[in-house]
Amino acid sequence: MELLIWILAAYVVLRFLNNIEQKQRVAILAHLLSSYQIERLMERLLQGYLRVLDETDAPRQQQIWDFLSDSERDLSRQFEQLAQDARQLSEVQARISRLPIALPWVTRVLPPLAFDLRTALAIHAQGLGGVVANTHGRSRKDQAWTLSAELLLMQHTCHWYCKSKTVASARLLARHHTSYEQVLAAVSPDTRAAYGRLVGGAASVD
Repeated sequence: MELLIWILAAYVVLRFLNNIEQKQRVAILAHLLSSYQIERLMERLLQGYLRVLDETDAPRQQQIWDFLSDSERDLSRQFEQLAQDARQLSEVQARISRLPIALPWVTRVLPPLAFDLRTALAIHAQGLGGVVANTHGRSRKDQAWTLSAELLLMQHTCHWYCKSKTVASARLLARHHTSYEQVLAAVSPDTRAAYGRLVGGAASVD
């Protein structure tokens, strides 16, 4: 009985410390995003892609593609600036734990178990920019598909930073009915390779 009490007490303390650290991380990310409309543009694009692919009238479909192109370029520009702003974070603030679950202070005590948010955002900015510029000559539908994956992977990274990889993957599955592995397989090869090098085995795709 005494052991059970100690276990329960340890759990409560860990939960309390986790909540404090996660609130700090949420505040850091919210501050970075506050000057931009990235979340709104992302929602507009993801909904727009579903709409344009269901459109059967060719002129109307082209009109929607043109509208989405403006939003894509705007989002790419804003995210590039966000990645630059993130460089102001300290190394400690930018660490993301590679562990599947959140443990308080693990990135401070064991830095080798962490990767850097600043580098991750730079990878996402480069990936988004490359797909929007269509440097690989994708068809418009393939471009939209790849960009959707780039956006979802970026969102996954943000949730991973604020909570944990497990929570981020669960949110991705619940909100978009897509797994982390599926998203990683659908991004551009350049993004997948760079992201894999950054997060290590956490980004492996079978």
